Amino acid sequence: QVQLVESGGGLVQPGGSLTLSCAVSGGRDMLYPIIWYRQDPGEQRQLVAGITDTGTTNYVRSVQGRFTVSRDTAKNTVFLQMNDLKPEDTAVYYCNLPGTQVWGQGTQVTVSS
Repeated sequence: QVQLVESGGGLVQPGGSLTLSCAVSGGRDMLYPIIWYRQDPGEQRQLVAGITDTGTTNYVRSVQGRFTVSRDTAKNTVFLQMNDLKPEDTAVYYCNLPGTQVWGQGTQVTVSS
């Protein structure tokens, strides 16, 4: 069974950068598509960005040009590089195997001066 383990959140000042990791384990020997979501307290999770099994990436407009999704195939890990962070990017970030209830545990990102 596929498991997702996240790391890399933290506190950063506006304009700063963070990189989140989503390590994929279990399942078959293949590259899985991964979607990144974020959730504010009291709100529903919102899609942020994703990467397909073939490496195609997509982003919501609010993060396009600032966030980059990439994959280390050897480590079977997907990254979310976040640059020029804004206070409105503050949220708990989750990675997800699309079409399933397989989620990472979530990692807090706080953008504040």
